[in-house]
Parts: sequence; C-alpha cells; structure tokens
Amino acid sequence: MNTETENMKLEDLGYNAFFQSNMSVLGLTDYVVVRVIAEYKEVYRVKGINGEYLAKITGKQIFNATKREDYPAVGDWVVITELDNDRAVIHKILPRQTILRKKYSDKQETQVIAANVDVAFITESVDRDYNLNRLERYFVLVNEGNIKPTIILNKIDLISETEIEAKMGKIKNRFDDVDVIPTSTITEQGLDELVSCIEKGKTFCFLGSSGVGKSSLINKLLGRNTIKIREISHYSGKGKHTTTGREMYFLDNSGIVIDNPGMREVGIADASAGIGDVFGEITTLSNKCKYIDCTHTHEPGCAVLKAIEAKNFDEDKYLNYVKLTKESEYYEMTQLEKRRKDRKFGQFIKKASKQLKK
Repeated sequence: MNTETENMKLEDLGYNAFFQSNMSVLGLTDYVVVRVIAEYKEVYRVKGINGEYLAKITGKQIFNATKREDYPAVGDWVVITELDNDRAVIHKILPRQTILRKKYSDKQETQVIAANVDVAFITESVDRDYNLNRLERYFVLVNEGNIKPTIILNKIDLISETEIEAKMGKIKNRFDDVDVIPTSTITEQGLDELVSCIEKGKTFCFLGSSGVGKSSLINKLLGRNTIKIREISHYSGKGKHTTTGREMYFLDNSGIVIDNPGMREVGIADASAGIGDVFGEITTLSNKCKYIDCTHTHEPGCAVLKAIEAKNFDEDKYLNYVKLTKESEYYEMTQLEKRRKDRKFGQFIKKASKQLKK
C-alpha cells in the first residue's frame, strides 16, 4: 500500500450509504469496491483504499451488455478481484445514484458522460462561447440526471467590468435560481469562490465546449499543471482538443473533479422530465391551457402563447423550449419509428423531385 492511500477512506472517493446499501442488497460485500477514475480503450483505471489498478470487465459482461450504459463510466463504483501487477477484473457496476448522458444527433445510442456526480460546472467562456440557449441544453442534461448545475463564466479577463456585469445580468435574468461564478485563470478572479463550492467527498464534473478553459481551471484547483493545455487555434477560433478522455482528479481539500472532452454538440436524450424542470414556468402555465395535450405552438386557448404575446415570458427561452421538446420527442421514438419517419421523408423528397422535373 502506498503512502497516498494508506490513510484514505472510501468516503474520500465519494462513497456513501447509497452505495453501501446496494453492496449489501446485491450480496457483494466479499468483493473489493473501487471507483472508476479514468476510461481508456477497453481498459479502466480504478481507485480504492488499496491503491490504483488497471481493470477490464469480464467476457460475460461484454456478452450480456445491450447498450453503452451497461459498461463502466468514469465515476462509477464497481466491485473487483485484485490480480498481480496492479491489475484487476471488474465483476459488476453498482447502481448509479446519478448519471450524466447525452445523445449524438446522428446516433440512436446514449453516451454516458459520467456517473455519480453531485454538481455539474457548466463552463462557458465570454470570448466565443457565450450562449444562453446552450446553457439551457446543459441544464436539461443535468436535471435529467438529478445533478445540480452551476454556471462558470470563464475568461472574464478578456472583457471589461461593464461587459461582465451585462452578461451576468442576462444570465441571472434567464436563470435566476442557478449559481454563477465568473472566473479567470489569468487574474485568478473567482477561483477562491470556486474552491469554496467544492466539498469534501463530493464529485464535481466540468462540462463545456472545447477551448472554454475547463482543464486550465482544474489545473488551478490542483495547484499544478497536471492536464496538458494546448492553445486555441487563432485561425479558426476553435479549441484544439486537449482532453481526449474523461478523468477524475482529487483536490487537496478532498473534493473530486472530473474533466471531460469538449462537446461539439449537446444532444439531449429522452429528457422530458429534465425539460419540465428547466422550463418550470412553462410547465406551470400549461396547467391553464385549454387542451391537456397542448404543444404550446399553435393551439387556441394556449396560456403559454398568451404569455408570449403579452411579453410576460422570454421569447428566446420559449423558442428554445419548443426546439428541445421536439428533439426529446424524436429521441424517444423507437428505432423502428425513426426509420419509418425517415423513410417517409425520403419518399416525400423523391416524389417532390420527380414532380419538379415534370
């Protein structure tokens, strides 16, 4: 046992009564329990009170897996058998307390971003990434996974105090119940506030586009340049992908943070509950609509449309709600339904093309 882990407790890694209870219920108490701290190709790095291991899942798990969520993800608690040379075999994933997942727009399968996260630091930079609609997309993801969101408005050294106040005002006006922390790794403004938010034994996950400064912020929190940082391309203005895999880091105050690759798109899954939470005002207004199944897009007697017309509700937020709702409904279709819809659309295009030629 090395010095780093000799005084470590499972609670320092985020273990709690929820996982202990499931260990007992599933009859797994004879196994060693560890947490997945990094994911590589077909191999996982796991950490427990006895140290770190490189671990693989069993062939039976691979055979029985029917979807990506059946495989371990960073943040998962798993039970293992220890082997020689710091190797291990993963036998089972403990039930997840929370889960963060997304969909790619062109794929049916859900991607697990991280598991057992307490707070998601949704990070945007003021120079090129600031977008309220994108923030709402992230909120839907984290709310669907029962995770608390916090906004990090990064790189504030690039704009004036007046501009910072204006952006903060717009964020607070749209998301008045979400904490916002303005930060800069250059001036170190806001870093103390960020550190104070990170509690011992809790897990915090950084989310955001490539180049917004997630890895730089984590390096500041760690007090060392653990994560390699690359410059943003001056030609394209886009971030070069520094973080290529998900990895967990442990802070001196015993807080836990997860770095994620930048997201080019934020596709939501079957997130109707998450949308209802994020757009609570619309959910409340919908109770006054004339029709129970009102889509809030064209129906007479729609309370939401009336609020929009009366300027009592943010129109941009409403339009984003409609877009996200349609996207979620599309994802909820079965693969057969999606194929049927895509086939009908293809037939329509083919027929229209023929008519145009005539």
